[in-house]
Amino acid sequence: MPDNDYHFIDRWRVEGNIKEVADIVEDALSLPVWWPSVYFEVKELEPGGEHGIGKLISLRAGGWLPYTLRINFRTTEVRYPNGFSMDATGDLEGKGIWTFEQEGEQDERSVSVTYDWTIRANKTIIDKLSFLLKPIFRSNHNWTMKRGEESLKLELLRRRAQTSEELARIPRPPGPSLAYFIFRLTR
Repeated sequence: MPDNDYHFIDRWRVEGNIKEVADIVEDALSLPVWWPSVYFEVKELEPGGEHGIGKLISLRAGGWLPYTLRINFRTTEVRYPNGFSMDATGDLEGKGIWTFEQEGEQDERSVSVTYDWTIRANKTIIDKLSFLLKPIFRSNHNWTMKRGEESLKLELLRRRAQTSEELARIPRPPGPSLAYFIFRLTR
């Protein structure tokens, strides 16, 4: 694999049903609300069709390292509620495949979430330093995905809250890393 190519397969398990998970993850415009540690800015450039097929999204994202990424995602395949695929261009170029599988019995339901992400780094800092810093860039990715799983679990709890008191007891999702505030990258 060339130094600036990456392949990640991430797996989450969350309590819930497949449709509520699919509705959250496929709604790119809500990413800064429920996953604010990673997604700072999201804009819809083209709306696309049912469940977002053909939708084009522009976003600014980051992790714990002090840089941001600008990426465009186009939804290329929809398998609602079982997932979707998207192509990325910009600072990262490649393909992302989200897969959702319902597991468990009626009373103990969970969703297995898999994200298969194959990319090439186009951002100069990643491209030029990948040969040396690939483990650190992988660690940055792992940090972002851990925050994503935690944030998705919290968003599911928020959406299920029955009262304002119950909603108030649910913690806010984790915010951006300290590096983003120090280097003023969240603007």
